[in-house]
Amino acid sequence: MAPVNTLPDLLRDELDVVFVGINPSLFSVAQGHYFARRSNRFWPCLSRSVLSAAARLALDLERLEPQHDRILPAHGFGFTDLVKRPTARAGDLSPRELAAGVAGLASKLERYQPRIACFHGMTGYRHIARELASAGSDHPLGPQPLHIGVTRCYVVPNPSGANAHFTPADQTHWYDRLAHELNSS
Repeated sequence: MAPVNTLPDLLRDELDVVFVGINPSLFSVAQGHYFARRSNRFWPCLSRSVLSAAARLALDLERLEPQHDRILPAHGFGFTDLVKRPTARAGDLSPRELAAGVAGLASKLERYQPRIACFHGMTGYRHIARELASAGSDHPLGPQPLHIGVTRCYVVPNPSGANAHFTPADQTHWYDRLAHELNSS
């Protein structure tokens, strides 16, 4: 079987936060960057958040964009996915693929030991909790009781423009809360 064209993991030791998506979109893979679709709220909301303030200052940027994903590990932020196979929609993944992605993701987190794994939405995190804690996740967004090695788990809303349950202001607020969580530990 030929290897799947996907986004590379952007990981290294001593990261503060690893952003964990469900899987890359076909569009993001074609662009070669995480959260590349203009309608995705990740980059604008992260850029308005205090979470990215130090990185933006160091890079002399007011707003982070998808092309900055590869330089952010040097500023404490990494990127990966539960499943690396790109699809048009996360709903195109089978439950078996999502469950199978847990071991690989856990291995990456145990290897790189980021302080926090920030899951975008409960969809991906539920599979992690089910496989590693033998229980579903009935916890609200925010800090989770599950640790993967030394890495704490945290869930924020999915930044997809299709997520009508949360506004951009809500999304930014969750990144601000994550910054507070980092600073208080």
